[in-house]
Amino acid sequence: MTEISSMLITHVKAGVEDIEKLHAWHGSVDKILKMLYANEQVEECCVLMTCNRVEIYVVSPKGSKVLFHFAKKMNVPERIVDFYDHEESMRHLMRVTSGLESMIVGEDQILGQVKDLFNIANSSGTTGKMINTVFSKAIHVGKRVRNETAINKGSVSIGSAAVELAEDELGSLKEKSIMVIGAGEMGTLVARALANRNLRAIYVANRTYEKAKKLADELDGTAIKYEEMGGYIKLSDVVISATAAPHLVVTRDMIENAMSERNKDILLVDIANPRDIEEATCQVQGVRLFNIDSLKSISEKNLTRRKSEVPKVKTIIEEELELLKKQYKRQNADRVISDLYSAMDKIRCHERDVAINKLKANHTIGEMEYEVLNDLTHALAYKILAEPTKVLRIAAEHDDEEYLTTVKELFKLNGGK
Repeated sequence: MTEISSMLITHVKAGVEDIEKLHAWHGSVDKILKMLYANEQVEECCVLMTCNRVEIYVVSPKGSKVLFHFAKKMNVPERIVDFYDHEESMRHLMRVTSGLESMIVGEDQILGQVKDLFNIANSSGTTGKMINTVFSKAIHVGKRVRNETAINKGSVSIGSAAVELAEDELGSLKEKSIMVIGAGEMGTLVARALANRNLRAIYVANRTYEKAKKLADELDGTAIKYEEMGGYIKLSDVVISATAAPHLVVTRDMIENAMSERNKDILLVDIANPRDIEEATCQVQGVRLFNIDSLKSISEKNLTRRKSEVPKVKTIIEEELELLKKQYKRQNADRVISDLYSAMDKIRCHERDVAINKLKANHTIGEMEYEVLNDLTHALAYKILAEPTKVLRIAAEHDDEEYLTTVKELFKLNGGK
């Protein structure tokens, strides 16, 4: 029986360097899809490639063998690869879209990545009914999980937690001005977490101005020269500092100067290690200061809350997996039924035409007579097949593959792909 098989290389077993090598050696998703689909034993295929995974799904009567040889061709070390059968592959894909297989439990980005990568395969013409069905189901499960559980609620990265804290403290960030100090990895995460928050302004300051400008341009913000930072602090409602500097970046004097020229409070969030913002700034009137320790407790609490949702997510996955298996069983029966109806219709049309030609030899046959004979033969054929259709669907639901095979052999059906 032709089923789904998968080959998985993920962060669970593989390091970042292992996955980067696979990306570098084998290029784009399109290239891998072409390599797979060129194999005459591969009927359908789809590839997931992200920074944390390379996953290959194929529909083939010899899926495991095909993928094993493909792994050897790709020079994938045995220690980092897993091979899954039909049911394992379906369950795993649902876990992926639900965020259970991500490095950060419940992260949302993976669902969009799966959609995009599935669309690439679909547009390339390498998918068919089986791949389309399982990916559509997995995407549905990912959405359902996020609607019905709290698996993705609450920030678990320090950068996102800093933004969440600022939002909680101010009630909303809408129409607020935010300054991000630092355009490195952490500063970039913070800045991107601020995207789509309807801010009045976002300022990015960095010792290397070019880096600040690159990040600011990405967010439609304003890049600030490092030495001009103090002038923009007084314009900001929130300052989030995330540099790698070994010394203080924001001092009490800077904050006192800024506060002397403004008439509203300011929120300072320091997520650097060592600290960027002088502790004494919290003694300035109108200043609220939070540091990385505050954010760690928020992240840990949110992560614990997300993990508590995992059993609910697993229950949804198992429910949907059972529905998917039934859907595949119905599709299996439908293929046989479709071939049976096609074979019957070919016979019906032939015999209808024979009857019409005999009548034409002695009578004038008009359009009405033709329609009557066509409808009669059509009705007879479909009534004859009505009961067998029910029986075949029941057989499929009860995993009676032998029964379906017997029908195919009995009526000399080709089974169709």
